[in-house]
Amino acid sequence: MIVDLRSDTVTKPTREMLEAMITSPVGDDVWGDDPTLNALQDRCAAMFGKEAACFVPSGTMANQLAIRAQTQPGDEIILHQESHIVRYEAGGAAALSGCSFATTTGDKGFFTSDDVHRLIRDEDAHFGHSRLLSLENTHNRGGGSIWPLEQLTDVCKTAHSFGLATHLDGARIWHAIVATGIDAQTWAKPFDTISACFSKGLGCPAGSVVMGSKDLIHKVHRFRKQFGGTMRQTGILAGAANYALDHNLNRLEEDHQLAKFLAEELNTICGITCNVENTETNLIFFDIDSSIGDGPTLCRQLTESGVLCEALDPQRIRFVTHLGVSKIQIDHALAVLKKLCD
Repeated sequence: MIVDLRSDTVTKPTREMLEAMITSPVGDDVWGDDPTLNALQDRCAAMFGKEAACFVPSGTMANQLAIRAQTQPGDEIILHQESHIVRYEAGGAAALSGCSFATTTGDKGFFTSDDVHRLIRDEDAHFGHSRLLSLENTHNRGGGSIWPLEQLTDVCKTAHSFGLATHLDGARIWHAIVATGIDAQTWAKPFDTISACFSKGLGCPAGSVVMGSKDLIHKVHRFRKQFGGTMRQTGILAGAANYALDHNLNRLEEDHQLAKFLAEELNTICGITCNVENTETNLIFFDIDSSIGDGPTLCRQLTESGVLCEALDPQRIRFVTHLGVSKIQIDHALAVLKKLCD
């Protein structure tokens, strides 16, 4: 039995999703006449309470386009040092937009208005301009953590008071919506731009979306072309996204429950520590004692036994639940891990 716990990006389209993809009417999106994509963009903009939306191939491109549309070379972006934009986007902000980072720290990927105050640059010829604030919700390396809404709103309010734009890396915002019952418009309201990913959690083969004002999304469209992100009959992918919003959004609660179960069971294995309380959504992080070995070695052993996973740090491993993993598979993965740790 193969159990793939590396990420919620490893899911494959179901037969029903494939049917939705191949039956969706398509056009040429470069000309703006793909009806399925246009409908998806309108749907997402309305869902998040924004004027417009732009579909893009990936979550990384979505974030980078939001940065490019709201900054100039030499500007600084305020964000957490464990953010996806900092760690996993190949230096894109510097390479594509000429921006540097002003990073902060904080438990679970969160920070405060005081941190924003501390990082704002004075108007001085020596400094770059503080131009953009970016948050990540849910926060990947924070353990799939969900920002407290009041804290998130306060941080954005402070940024706006200094004239900064605000961006939400909402690759897994769907998980925050389902776990809290707080709707998309409420989460999106404090932000000028929002990105959301269809291939994380919702089971689509590819695709993300950027939302914001008409003027900002007009810029995003232009830079999407410049970055090479325009596609033609994109309705094929939009069909998958529409199917996912109809059928795979609310079922994320199943992934959250399975993740909580997995976290609790991990804590029963000698040499493993997992913070069950911090397992809020579908990401499970656990630490292994050095007596067991190190994370990369244990992951290789697990992979050889059919359990695929990822070591994010020397003694820290991540499991991810998703629609491609069942309770039976989780039980099997736990049995394999227990045997390796004995």
